[in-house]
Parts: sequence; C-alpha cells; structure tokens
Amino acid sequence: MFTTSRGISLILALAISALVAAFLSLMDESTPILLFVAWGVSFSSAYLLISFMLEFLIFKEIGDIYSLMEKIQRKDLSEISEKGRKGSISPLRKINKVINSYAIARQKEIDTLQKNAEFRREFIADISHELKTPIFATQGYIHTLLDGAIDDKQVRMRFLKRAAKSLDSLDILVQDLLTLNQMESGVIKFNFTEFDLQDLLEEVMEELEHKASKREMHIKFDVEPNKHYLTTGDRQKIYRVCQNLIFNAMKYNHNGGEVNITLKTLKNTIQVDVKDDGQGIPPEDLKRIFERFYRVEKSRSKEKGGTGLGLAIVKHILEGHKSKISVSSTVGKGSVFSFSLPLVKIDSPEEKLKVVTL
Repeated sequence: MFTTSRGISLILALAISALVAAFLSLMDESTPILLFVAWGVSFSSAYLLISFMLEFLIFKEIGDIYSLMEKIQRKDLSEISEKGRKGSISPLRKINKVINSYAIARQKEIDTLQKNAEFRREFIADISHELKTPIFATQGYIHTLLDGAIDDKQVRMRFLKRAAKSLDSLDILVQDLLTLNQMESGVIKFNFTEFDLQDLLEEVMEELEHKASKREMHIKFDVEPNKHYLTTGDRQKIYRVCQNLIFNAMKYNHNGGEVNITLKTLKNTIQVDVKDDGQGIPPEDLKRIFERFYRVEKSRSKEKGGTGLGLAIVKHILEGHKSKISVSSTVGKGSVFSFSLPLVKIDSPEEKLKVVTL
C-alpha cells in the first residue's frame, strides 16, 4: 500500500496536516474546532495535490517507461507510436521521449534488416537458379560429347552450338549483373550529350524490325512532323532503355500484336510511351517488376529468355538521368511504360501529328 501513489500521498498528507495543526496549537487564539478544520483542510489539500503529482507526473511516466523497456526486452516494438503526449509538465517526459525515440529507431532498424535479409535470400536463390540453367546445359552437352558423341560430326556441331549459346546467355547475365552493380555503386559515369530522341527510337525500331516481322507484329511510331525532339542524356544508355522497353513490349505480346511508341513534347520535357496490347501485368506485380530477377510468370518468362535484369537496369539508368519509369497495365489488354527526358528548346514551326508504321 505504501509503495503506491495513494499510500505515499496519505502518509505525506497526514504529516503535513499534523505539522499545520501543531503549529496552530501554539497560538493562544486557537480552539479545538479551528485546529480540526485546519487539519482537515490541510490534509485534503495536501492529499489531492500530492496524489495528482505522483500519479500523473511521476508514477504514470515511470509506468510508461517500464512498459517501453519491457517491449524492448521482448523485441515487441510494433505497437510503439511516434506521437508522444503533449502538454505534460512531468520532468520524466524527456526520458520517456528519449526511450520512445530509441525504440522507434530500433524498430525501423529491425524492419530494414529483415527486409535486407529477405532480399538477400531471394537474390541468392534467384541468381543461383539463373546461373544453374546455362551451366547445367553446357555441362550436359560437353559431357555427352566426351562420352563418345564427339565422333558424330552432326551431333558434335549441334551440341557445340548449343553449349556456345548457353555460355553466351551466361555471359550476358554476368555482364548485366556487373552493369547493375556498377550503376548502384556509382562506378559507371554518365556521358551527357545532346541528341535527337526520334532518331534514336527509329534506330531501335530498325534493329528490332526483323524480330517483329517474324511474329507478324506491327510497330507504330507516333510523332509530330516538323517538331524537334532534342534532349540531353547518355545516348548509349538511353538507347538501351528504349531497346529494352520495346523488346519487352514485343516479347510479352501475342503474335500479330501491335506495339505503339509515342513521343510527346510537354513544357520542358519529352515523354516516351511504349504501349503493347499483350497479356498485361497483374496489379500485385506492378510494384515489383523493376526488382532484380522478378518475373510475373516465371515459367513463361523462362521460355521467352532474358536475364530478368532488364527493367532493373532501365530503372537505374533513368534515375541517373533524374527521371523515373512508370507503368500502367490492364490484364488481358496490355501495358504502357513511360519515361521523360528534358527538352532542349529551339525555334520550331507548327507541327501536325503523323504516324510512322514499320
């Protein structure tokens, strides 16, 4: 009882009221009624004041501190709030705030470590799977040749070509990993120059025209005639961005589908849209498609090839240009990937829309 706020308040109030009554009893004019009234008033006042001070300014704060320490000890920091009580005059409030801030920082640190650990596990599993496929394929072809198939000229040439193709895939994967790592660490520097974005896109379409014709796909290029699309950036890396986006639009499209590339000039930027009418991307996958090795449909993506690093590289290249890649998609209707680059302004005449079809 005497360790609670009420017990301590009772003892102190009795002591204070007794002192007041004893002091008044020394006066000649004091009467028993006066002493009783003075004792009662001083007792009740002291009890209420001390009880309030102990309960709300000390014991409650100590209780909150103890509760925080228990949560930290149990590593249960999920319910800790960043909002502290305002208007408190308790001297322990500052200590409570410091502990609360420490607990919140600890929770954020734990969350970050858990996310990093999960990412490392996924990354190791993904890269092991990606490396295993071409290595095992190459091993199979070479061991088959060593077991006697090398004497058959036709089999030998066919297996050597397949082994070379697997090794080429492995080389592309390693190169993409190195490129992505160098971009993230800042080793790769960007060489910014002025170039025409329309010319660059036409080069990419010309490169992919053969692959499009094999699947009877149509690539449309919408631009405004007599209008310039001069921009600044690393031309080689932007070429890779456009190449990757257009190739993906073809790869995940159906035979006979359409890929529409649009250039639009805004006030200070040029916007590039790459649209397809393919299978689309489910909403739950949209936030993760720019992660390394992430594939919407892993089995089908494996059949289509690729390292699973293309969109991650695209994201880092555009971030190096202080731009962002955005995507909108409807399952069964297709996707639109968009990004913007700065517009270099020059005088230009009136323009009208034209459509270039490959």
